[in-house]
Amino acid sequence: MTISPSAATHWLGRWQRPLEAIFLPVAALVVALLIFGLFCALAGANPLAVYGSIYKAAFGSWSAWQNTLIRASPLMLTALCTALPARLGLVIIGNEGALVIGGLCAVVMGLSIGESLPPLFGQTAMAIAALVGGGLWIMLAGALRHYRGVNETISSLLLNYIAIAFMNHLVEGPMRDAEFVTKPSSAELNEALLMGTLPGSRIHFGLIYGLIACVLAYILIQRTTFGFAARTAGGNIRAARIAGLPVGKLTLAVCFLGGSCAGLAGMIEVAAVQKRINESLVSNYGYAGILVAFVSRHNPLATILVAILLGGILASGGILQRSHDLPDATVLVFQGIVFLCVLFSDSLYGRLPWFQEKRIV
Repeated sequence: MTISPSAATHWLGRWQRPLEAIFLPVAALVVALLIFGLFCALAGANPLAVYGSIYKAAFGSWSAWQNTLIRASPLMLTALCTALPARLGLVIIGNEGALVIGGLCAVVMGLSIGESLPPLFGQTAMAIAALVGGGLWIMLAGALRHYRGVNETISSLLLNYIAIAFMNHLVEGPMRDAEFVTKPSSAELNEALLMGTLPGSRIHFGLIYGLIACVLAYILIQRTTFGFAARTAGGNIRAARIAGLPVGKLTLAVCFLGGSCAGLAGMIEVAAVQKRINESLVSNYGYAGILVAFVSRHNPLATILVAILLGGILASGGILQRSHDLPDATVLVFQGIVFLCVLFSDSLYGRLPWFQEKRIV
């Protein structure tokens, strides 16, 4: 049986884009590893030993896996804050601010209801408050973009600083718990409102929320009329308007959904980790979520894998300091290198000769 040249060309053309979408991010990660290895060598550490320590701290044992998955759950949610609006052509980087606002709204709701509601209803009320708070926060950036032409990247970035300053004002003033003297903080949430852990592990239920959110986001974008309309508007907004699509409503809705995911991450952090709100809530999960979104090419399902990978890297910060005399912030250097390599790889899509369609004359 022989395959005609036209059939072979058709088959190759069918798989060129998927292969390119896999090859370029992987190549970017490999280049980032090489550059980071050079950085470690210049800092006086053995690059191979550093990579071995990162693997051991992230995936070398069940305890390491638990630390990784605990960090991966908020990354999945904050990544969606960038990934969902990106399908509409928007570059939103207000993830950290939405997380802070979501955590703040959750704590305010939790302290308000106290023990007046059963635990399940109390946690649900906190989650709804976080979803609404984070959603409205990012929707503000979308509204400024659509109605006033303000660049959404700049506005969402500035909203991060406003959210953090607002939180600091509250925990140092009206919400400050006088009995907690270590640092300015709110009162602690009631024990019944705290999020439990999966049986036999230290992994909180936030991981389940993150997985469900990523799956639902994929279905919404790829398998619904709403998702098709959003992708159409993202591909050509002028054509979308000519076709009668409600671009304004789509912008507000997608930004709200993205912000809601980051807000839910804030609720998870205060209900499962912090138990109160203070400056520790600003843990850079929002900024790391931007990296996850770009590496995964804004694909909600790929976000799960990338979040686990980056969660492992974040979990290895301590061991790099103890074993290799590298600063704890070394993992942030690694994140920055990866981000730059991924951004550069974006400029190569459609330009590499291996993935360009071959035409038979």
